[in-house]
Amino acid sequence: MTIGLYNSYDPVKMHEAHRRALARAGPLCLGFDCNLVAIGFPFGREMRTPAEIVAWISETTSIGKDGQYLVRLAEAGRFQVVDFPNKGFQPQYGLPVLTTCKPDPKKAISPRQAAELLARGQSILLVFGLGPRGVPKDVRETCPKHLDATGRGLSMETATALGAVPAAINAHLLML
Repeated sequence: MTIGLYNSYDPVKMHEAHRRALARAGPLCLGFDCNLVAIGFPFGREMRTPAEIVAWISETTSIGKDGQYLVRLAEAGRFQVVDFPNKGFQPQYGLPVLTTCKPDPKKAISPRQAAELLARGQSILLVFGLGPRGVPKDVRETCPKHLDATGRGLSMETATALGAVPAAINAHLLML
């Protein structure tokens, strides 16, 4: 399972929200055995590699043991950075599953169904849109599956969803 943080804030300038989302994702990924990919983040020329990025974050946060969980993730080769998808997500991250409170009924899956995919050996990329508008329409349409963690169409703040979705899937996976 890979957590994909999709930059919906600003494609040009790094913001506090970018940094905090990455710092929060580190312990979640380690805790629930996920990989992490930052999608379309504007790191600029000064930060080109995952190691440079996590070094910067670890100097500027207290989240996740001062960013050390994110550092551990990067050292294990489990944190990557990619550009915005041009015509779909890279296949090595698995089946793209959009996390949303408004799933397309034809594409909707539950956390249990996501766990069943993982149990059968299917990798999945959980796409989280950062920002108040979520992901752009073309990304929404590109994702063949949509997952509403609540099953009730309730909107959650990104940090809450970021913790809830992998935890729910992992709980079902442990029961299978």
